[in-house]
Amino acid sequence: MRTPAWQPGVDRIAALAGQPTDLVSLWHSATEVIAKFVPHYMTPCWYTVDPASLLITSHVQAGLTEFPAEWLAGEYYNDVNQINDVLHSGSGLSTLHEAAGGDPSSTRRWQRNMLMGGDQELLIRLRSKSGPVWGVLGLYREPDRPLFSEDEKSFLQAAAPHLADGARRALLLGEATDPEDLDAPGLLIITERWEIETATPGVSRWMTDLPDGDWDAGQIPSAVLAVAGQALRTGDGRNRPGEVAVARVLSRSGIWMVLHGAALTTGVSRRVAVIIEPAHPARIYPLLMSAYGLTAREQDITRLILQGRSTSDIAQELVVSVHTVQEHLKSVFDKTAVHSRRELVAKVFYAHYEPRFRDNERRNLSHKPLRGQPYSTRRSARREESASSTGWRVVPASPAPEDS
Repeated sequence: MRTPAWQPGVDRIAALAGQPTDLVSLWHSATEVIAKFVPHYMTPCWYTVDPASLLITSHVQAGLTEFPAEWLAGEYYNDVNQINDVLHSGSGLSTLHEAAGGDPSSTRRWQRNMLMGGDQELLIRLRSKSGPVWGVLGLYREPDRPLFSEDEKSFLQAAAPHLADGARRALLLGEATDPEDLDAPGLLIITERWEIETATPGVSRWMTDLPDGDWDAGQIPSAVLAVAGQALRTGDGRNRPGEVAVARVLSRSGIWMVLHGAALTTGVSRRVAVIIEPAHPARIYPLLMSAYGLTAREQDITRLILQGRSTSDIAQELVVSVHTVQEHLKSVFDKTAVHSRRELVAKVFYAHYEPRFRDNERRNLSHKPLRGQPYSTRRSARREESASSTGWRVVPASPAPEDS
């Protein structure tokens, strides 16, 4: 089978997505690659969504510092080719011309685009190979340009899983370097001599909680060493970053931890970044409980409604009858003071996600890491620990992972 002409572009995006970097930098770097294979008007629109609810958490577009309120409302009320539609679709890709039956001129979305000089719009869902959705990419073309081709769509569909994984790691990195709460991820930079070069605030908590780890004694947990070694083995650490290594580990306190390892291509010596995060449940659950007093079952149903699932789908997933789902949904409507699914989605978005969306706009202007979770009014508890540590030498008792 002949390799597609766009495959080098997908490979380049995969390499970019595998590097520990901030989200905005990832979007800018990926834009340069995409432009070579899918010509488009002005700059792309990059969105992140919360995988638990599929509601938008951020928007990045060069030259647009504040997303107009009426545009945002258009995503959750009546319009065509909405982000919500693409997120819930089977293909995960849609164009405005196709959604409008070939003539989008009567739609508000097309009229809005024309005010910006654009005519065509393509939206593609960024879903990782493991399943969760982390964002959406929007591309545009001016009038009289060719429609997006099937070959261009194939390129974007091949690149989308890598962009999704890259978005997830970039959001984790942002939380690790600028933690918002006590459960924020931790980041370690480890040299090829198995020395810790830097560590983010609070990482000592996770290092100590992992089996056979002891921060005070200078002992790196074997799980961290294994992930770091796997990441280093798959690339040369300079020109070829290799694969991202991922592992799940049960901590001493009974919490499942997820470790991500990626070799760094910058610098003279070989190094690897390891992100450690607690595999906590979706953050939308405590918000639904505190804001509306929903029961555990009502929270499950609300989450699935936010994801666009039908009543029968919900009944099948939760192993209950359709009637039971309908009764729970009636209770949810009563507690949230809405009358329809669309109203429920909009209410949850504007109560918990629109504030995060606007907060991320401010964070972007201030060159701070973007957040991917819903907004909480509770002030974050900062960790009063050192932001970094250097000169921390570790000599593993067993052979280093890359030698085993």
